[in-house]
Amino acid sequence: MADVKLDAPKLKAKDFKSSQEVRWCPGCGDYAILAAVQSFLPELGLEREKIAFVSGIGCSSRFPYYLNTYGLHSIHGRAPAIATGLAVSRPDLSVWVVTGDGDALSIGGNHLIHALRRNVNLKILLFNNRIYGLTKGQYSPTSGPGTLTKSSPMGSVDAPFNPLSLALGSEATFVARTLDSDRAHLQEVLRAAAEHEGSAFVEIYQNCPIFNDGAFEVLKNPETRDESIIRLQDGEPITFGDKVVVQSGYGLQVKDASEADAADVVVHKADVDDPAYAFALSRLSGIALDHTPIGVFRNVKRPTYDAGVRSQVDEAAAGVDRKEALDRLLHSGDTWTVL
Repeated sequence: MADVKLDAPKLKAKDFKSSQEVRWCPGCGDYAILAAVQSFLPELGLEREKIAFVSGIGCSSRFPYYLNTYGLHSIHGRAPAIATGLAVSRPDLSVWVVTGDGDALSIGGNHLIHALRRNVNLKILLFNNRIYGLTKGQYSPTSGPGTLTKSSPMGSVDAPFNPLSLALGSEATFVARTLDSDRAHLQEVLRAAAEHEGSAFVEIYQNCPIFNDGAFEVLKNPETRDESIIRLQDGEPITFGDKVVVQSGYGLQVKDASEADAADVVVHKADVDDPAYAFALSRLSGIALDHTPIGVFRNVKRPTYDAGVRSQVDEAAAGVDRKEALDRLLHSGDTWTVL
């Protein structure tokens, strides 16, 4: 996280609202996420000039227009790569990436996994609505099998990505999930991500009311959410409704509390270094979302890529006349003189 300026003026949510008209479809979950982020940003204690949002292409990628910070609406899938350059060259900035399931997991897949494995000091917010919204409703890398869309009129035959499993397989040091409609939980996760040194990956389930309405209804309906949502609390047994999570072979299993021994109930620990535990948690929620953990799955420490690069640059430049070194480089090896 960028250094806090102690004498910086106290900012409020309204200070992070830009003059741009917010243009998403009525009822889009992006409105709720935007409001939550704008309310959260003052907690960073940073000047607006020390915060940068980088986005790719998609509905979510309009985000930088609506925040009164520095922002860059970049190209399809390449936001993590562009943000990496920014994080390496400007350690004084708090750098955030806003992306969607199509932008990040389709054309941007390689950029995402390499940013995570390198542990670049970025905060990556992936809005997952399980559909392509901007291009009008094609199935996405997170759409379930059988999804009927304009590009899959007989139903998608693709096996979908589990974004958290993908992030954990990439050795991400911070992985979390939250919901667009749960503002308190969303901001709690944002705080934890902001405090993390390194890559923080946050999947946000986000409703698209036009092309995939109700995709996460089971997690939002008061009649079903308590039996479906597993709220992860560090150091606490994993329980929800009348069910618990227990160890089962190489993975985890949901059981009725009445059928499980209290000693077998898993106690959540986000700081477990081996990602296998967090990966097992990520597998509890299938496409039906009947057992869906939310919260911080993994939060561990590892050296960051950007700090390592800057250290190498400083070491190489120590005691070196840069003008002389550049001149030597330009005139080394095969050179030509143009007359």
